[in-house]
Amino acid sequence: MTLTRILADRLTTPENARRKVSLCRVFVRDLVVSCSIGVHAHERDAPQRVRVNVDLWAEESPTPVDDDIANVVSYEDIVTGIETLLGKGHINLVETAAEGIAALCLKDRRVVKARVRVEKLDVFDNTASVGVEIERGPSAAPPPGAVQAVPTPPK
Repeated sequence: MTLTRILADRLTTPENARRKVSLCRVFVRDLVVSCSIGVHAHERDAPQRVRVNVDLWAEESPTPVDDDIANVVSYEDIVTGIETLLGKGHINLVETAAEGIAALCLKDRRVVKARVRVEKLDVFDNTASVGVEIERGPSAAPPPGAVQAVPTPPK
């Protein structure tokens, strides 16, 4: 068997054959949401601004889009989902928020990879932001409890 044939066989594995499906990138840029987040006591007293950026790689349907929102991954659903998730109650860590957002995005079976960045904007006077960025695929299960926020007690 020639080296060319060996390499060709390696490039046509089932995983690579699946990748012949066209992908599109759906994104949300600089969504700013006020939410209850942080491990310190003073962070439970007032909401903080967080900035969320999401990049999703989604398989395109082999059938035409036909100008129908049902045939695409909806960024409106992603934004609404993020706002709902971050509004559910207190979250200790930006990592927990990022995992929850990634899990939300990966509920759509067309999404093959999600990159999520969550930044706290008002933590330090001498920084624009601090936070975390993660990448997840459908096989990466979020840690237990990552999607759930702790309800904020009434004042």
